[in-house]
Amino acid sequence: MSRPSLYRSTLPNGLRLVVQPLDGAPSVGVAVHYDVGFRSEPLGRTGFAHLFEHVMFQGSENVAPADHFRHVQASGGTANGSTHQDHTDYYQVVPAQALERVLFLEADRMRALRITPETLRTQTAVVKEEIRQSVTDKPYGGFPWTVLPAVLYRTHPNAHNGYGAFDDLDAATVAECQAFFDTYYAPGNAVVTICGDVDPGHAADLVARHFAAIPARPVPAPPALAEPVPQQARSGTHPDPHAALAATAIGWRMPDAGTGLDGYLAHMVLGELLTGRDTSRLKHRLVHRAPLATDISTSCGLFGPLRARDPETFVCVAMHPRETTTEQLLDAIDTELAGLAATGPEQRELARSRALLTSATWRGFDNIVARTRALGTYELLFGAPHLVDELAHRLAAVDAAGVAAAAANLHPERRGVLSLVPGTARSLVSAGGDAR
Repeated sequence: MSRPSLYRSTLPNGLRLVVQPLDGAPSVGVAVHYDVGFRSEPLGRTGFAHLFEHVMFQGSENVAPADHFRHVQASGGTANGSTHQDHTDYYQVVPAQALERVLFLEADRMRALRITPETLRTQTAVVKEEIRQSVTDKPYGGFPWTVLPAVLYRTHPNAHNGYGAFDDLDAATVAECQAFFDTYYAPGNAVVTICGDVDPGHAADLVARHFAAIPARPVPAPPALAEPVPQQARSGTHPDPHAALAATAIGWRMPDAGTGLDGYLAHMVLGELLTGRDTSRLKHRLVHRAPLATDISTSCGLFGPLRARDPETFVCVAMHPRETTTEQLLDAIDTELAGLAATGPEQRELARSRALLTSATWRGFDNIVARTRALGTYELLFGAPHLVDELAHRLAAVDAAGVAAAAANLHPERRGVLSLVPGTARSLVSAGGDAR
């Protein structure tokens, strides 16, 4: 089966463009990715990147507050944005005839975002309410992505909560917002992605028409993210007054997807093998056979695979009765990982895991929103948008030795363990020591 063609170019102001036409697509996806996420936030301004995502929808020189959504919806489309560790993306899907309208909207706010005290005050309140609904007033809210990094990592960019502290959000000023925009929302710090029912030449002409006149600005230096892999287990506890069951989250450092993609993908296959289905190793052992847990899952990345630069986290989360101890869970998990590291997976379970993972990957990229966003993410983070059409093939090639090496990487002394304590309001968090 032939793969869709990819067209890449760069405007003189540094803006990168990725276009992938898809025969028979009923619509067109448009995304703008900016090379800034919550790992770029300075100390004392946690939550700033996510707050700014909200501000970006509040008007520009030629677009009134909230009219971005109105124009897209009037065209029969949808729009949204999201903030991640290392990028923020704004995306929409519209009928092909509305492509230029969307590009105008995106270019207008990249060129001349309007930031007012009222906008900042309103969006700060909106973000704080989102945090209440999604984290502080919700059982298991934000668990584990808002709290596990503080156990596994030591530097501010990697360890802090990307939703932010209310005091930091309240302290943000219009001048700081403008400086953030000037620094990170420059053309040279962005990627425009167009995917679907589109002619590449026409798309490139439209992008040049609307974005080329935006003045170039210096591209900021990336945040310093590197830190050593733990050599001793780290542990902490997290109180949750709304939770009924206990929970345990475990995090390990993953290989760098930018320089060691095969090792990263082996962790994806390992995760499927451990918890991807009811007969997977950890689900069978801990949920159905013991039972020590009510559910257990794994994921590559705090927000999913290949959505952040190094360092990134392999996460295992178990929901369990209060009577189950963290030590019981760790013993069972360690036993399974040690067995896989020593002998590798059986060929039948490896083949099944690869097949399930590759089919899910293909199905995921059939969605035009997911494909458009992934093209931009892979270009921005790794300079490799072609991964969208190569990822399933690469996953299918992961062998038993790769899975065994991935299991060996999840060593007891290299992990962070966070125990959620249900029905507890008092802070119990600790940030170091041996997890056993």
